[in-house]
Amino acid sequence: MWLDIFGRPVFPMFLFIAAESFHYTRSKKKYLTRLLFASWGMIIFTTLLERIVPNKNIVLMNNAFSTFFVSGLYMLFWDWLVEGIRNKSPKKIMKAILLGLIPILSALPLFAAGMLASNENVPLFVPQILVLIGMFIPNIMTVEGTYIFVILGLLYYIFRKHRFVQILILLLLSVILYIGNPVGSIQWLVCLATIPMALYNGERGRGMKNFFYIFYPAHIGLLYLISTFFG
Repeated sequence: MWLDIFGRPVFPMFLFIAAESFHYTRSKKKYLTRLLFASWGMIIFTTLLERIVPNKNIVLMNNAFSTFFVSGLYMLFWDWLVEGIRNKSPKKIMKAILLGLIPILSALPLFAAGMLASNENVPLFVPQILVLIGMFIPNIMTVEGTYIFVILGLLYYIFRKHRFVQILILLLLSVILYIGNPVGSIQWLVCLATIPMALYNGERGRGMKNFFYIFYPAHIGLLYLISTFFG
């Protein structure tokens, strides 16, 4: 339990850092491309790991990269929306709004798979293919932490110049999780991320970008193996 408690603030803390990274990155296109490839790599890695070392008690659904990618998309769309409003460009405003629907519409193959799976006249491989498509196209249905964390990342970005508001948003989310989750759930402890957020001085730290692209899947795989062989 203490290990789980320690892990609760990590996700919102990484989203906070992702919002900062998206603002400062030299190329937003390359930033999003890296996250997309990392998301695909995570799917392939966890799928192969479950096949090679099966554990019927665990289904690996961890893919924070997908959440960061979709959240990053909305940060980009937000920039376009603000630019469109500032320049009084209806075309750019409409472009930002319509593109904002893509991560939502991308979830349609999963809905279709769910409906077709119960139809005996539909071959089994059809919904399976639709699920595979839905998994490899990041959308609000497959992101880790659900769409709530996508919104959290976007709000971090929108209010990145207002630290107090960012902290208040996370505290509000913590209250919602406390009220909405079963008794004994510790999801509400995401509020612990407000401590490093409050201490952040806005300065760049050590360049460890590539380390986290490796560390994230590695630590998921290690915990899975420990659980499989010693659990």
